[in-house]
Amino acid sequence: MSVLTYPEAVGVGLLQGVTELFPVSSLGHGILLPALVGGRWRHDLDVSAPGSPYLGILVGLRLATTLALVIRFRQDWARITRGLCTSVRRRMIREPDQRLAWLVIAGATPVGIAGLALSGVFKAALGRPVPAAVFLTVNGLMLFGVELLRRDGSGRRRAQPYVAAGDEHLSAEGQSDRRIVQLSYWQAVGIGAAQITAFLPGISRTGITIGAGILNGLSHEDSARFAFLLTAPVIGSAALFELPSLIAAYGADLGAQVPVASVLAFVGGYAAVHFLSKYFKTHTLKPFAWYCSLAGLGGLAYLTL
Repeated sequence: MSVLTYPEAVGVGLLQGVTELFPVSSLGHGILLPALVGGRWRHDLDVSAPGSPYLGILVGLRLATTLALVIRFRQDWARITRGLCTSVRRRMIREPDQRLAWLVIAGATPVGIAGLALSGVFKAALGRPVPAAVFLTVNGLMLFGVELLRRDGSGRRRAQPYVAAGDEHLSAEGQSDRRIVQLSYWQAVGIGAAQITAFLPGISRTGITIGAGILNGLSHEDSARFAFLLTAPVIGSAALFELPSLIAAYGADLGAQVPVASVLAFVGGYAAVHFLSKYFKTHTLKPFAWYCSLAGLGGLAYLTL
């Protein structure tokens, strides 16, 4: 018997793909929604149940979301990879692509280290609907806080584009990269370290990373771009780490439902990042702040009253 039904696979796949990249917490939704739906969903999709494969499936589906990110930013990753290779080979960091590669590494390192120590703690203590609703509400308040604290012209100076000879005709993405590379390595570490809070169910990895970027002087657009670049190696490595144990324990019971969920997670993730890359050119985090606050409070009321 498969660990998921086909309706569950469809729901979980789309939910994971979309909410992983929207600043609304995929983990919080993955825990809270089955509890609100009830019935078999509540039983099958319970992270905290002894021996449950659900958390492993959620993490494994992130591999499909990572693939969506890599394909969406394939040109950027090609440049970043070339920059890293030339930087290592020549033992220097002079070009913008070289610096961007090391900023991504600096930003991804803290949460990668923390993940090895904290993932088990989360599963044992916090993988329940009520904490997820509480932290989803907190996530909304944090997004509101970012918008209140962000500084435009009156506070911290906005990152200005680094323009080298021959860069006058850069694409919009290239211009964004030139602004991102104005971050210091310590700022990149701080922005990446903010993702550690996303181990709390309901705190959004994307939201907290975008918020940290904004508070470090990036625009919404540039901060979202840097967040997506940081997210790919983080969730991709977590998925690759989780998959062997998931397959070893439940390989015979994964069935065709998990591949279906993976395809939908890819589709949902690609659609989400395509939409958000355009959305943050002109919009803020406030709609997501309202959604998380109201959804968290509503879920908490439903579960406790």
